[in-house]
Amino acid sequence: MRHGELGPHHQEAPVSHPQLFTPEEKLADAKKLSNLPRIVAICGSTRFMAEMNEADLRETEAGRIVVKPGCDLKSPHELWSDPVEAEALKARLDDLHRAKIRLADEVLVVGAYIGDSTRAEIAYARSLGKPVRFTHPEVDPAAPDQ
Repeated sequence: MRHGELGPHHQEAPVSHPQLFTPEEKLADAKKLSNLPRIVAICGSTRFMAEMNEADLRETEAGRIVVKPGCDLKSPHELWSDPVEAEALKARLDDLHRAKIRLADEVLVVGAYIGDSTRAEIAYARSLGKPVRFTHPEVDPAAPDQ
């Protein structure tokens, strides 16, 4: 047999093709491998910040990691006192909150009212296949009476 030829009983190893995973699948796998608790993204109108803080407390007590809005632009603060800066900050915060939804395993919508922003967050979470819970299920846009 010459160099480079295969013997009669030798089989060429199958060529393996790397499995292509989406970023979401990679993240889910990394969270499982890291043995992280479930991550809950809290969504809702900032008029319900006190209720969001209570939901954060209860979700944390239940052993879940919580991510939620970190700024209430309706409350005065020097970071958003300039209307132009406030508008730019709102856009960045909206992007950040969508990232929190992508990071989360599920979404908890807090409050008895949902506006356009929260409605869009719910639609986004559902488009990603995230389970969505409500403190007030009657406000679910997918509820039969809506």
